[in-house]
Amino acid sequence: MNSHESITAPLSARRRTWNGAVRALLYAAAALICALLVFLIGYILYRGVPNLSWQFLSSEESVINDIEGILPSILNTLYVIVATLIFILPLGVGSAIYLTEYATNKKLVSVIEFATETLSGMPSIIFALVGMMVFCQAVGLGTSLLAGAFSLVMMTLPTIIRTTQESLKTVPQSYREGSLALGSGKWHMIRTVVLPSSIDGIVTGCILSIGRIVGESAVLMFTAGMGMRMAFGGDTVAKFLDNFFGAAGSTLTVSLYVYAKERADFDHAFAVAVVLLAIALVINLAAKLAGKKLKKN
Repeated sequence: MNSHESITAPLSARRRTWNGAVRALLYAAAALICALLVFLIGYILYRGVPNLSWQFLSSEESVINDIEGILPSILNTLYVIVATLIFILPLGVGSAIYLTEYATNKKLVSVIEFATETLSGMPSIIFALVGMMVFCQAVGLGTSLLAGAFSLVMMTLPTIIRTTQESLKTVPQSYREGSLALGSGKWHMIRTVVLPSSIDGIVTGCILSIGRIVGESAVLMFTAGMGMRMAFGGDTVAKFLDNFFGAAGSTLTVSLYVYAKERADFDHAFAVAVVLLAIALVINLAAKLAGKKLKKN
């Protein structure tokens, strides 16, 4: 029997049984994961949607007027996401490009990669303590959204670096050599060939980081505060600057913790969870569309 006949020979009954059992287990695992996801999202929508209202979404909480509102938390969440991305994207992507394309000391690169992998798996409470000691006290930012954003940058930077690095490594070396052979410089080759080819991995890293930013509570409770209130006044620019640089405020995850743990108000807690799901979905879709647009260009 030659090699072609051995490859195309029918499988034995024992092998077919084994393959069928493994395939059934894989299908069962996938169905279980999908069922858990559908149940989780469905239960949150079932408990949260009836408690949503325009007043709840567009008002500030007032005990005197008996008003429940999460508008400050929504704005604080968006502020923290934008500020964290402004700092983390240049630092993370730039560091990954340097480590992959420019660095020549392979031992140092290995040490840095090991350090980033270790940091990406550390509990968030450690980053919360470090952020409070460094940004709130040593730097003098106090309990503010800016201190919370810097702490989140410190926490999510390893994720951006590692995902971008792995994405850059998947670009074939022939792409780089072909671009250099045509007369491109190093940076021109990276900007026009390597980065567009690895944009999917970079977008994935951004989505993972955004998910961690949106879902983080421990770091923000220690560095940004837990007050669900509007902390600014004046015109629009003054509102943003005063709220962001000088004042404390809770994000949606912190508000959810306050409603569920401090007040045992699970109806409003599930309503906040629905808003969190909606924001995460919109941001993920926007990141995917931006990645496709960048790749097309």
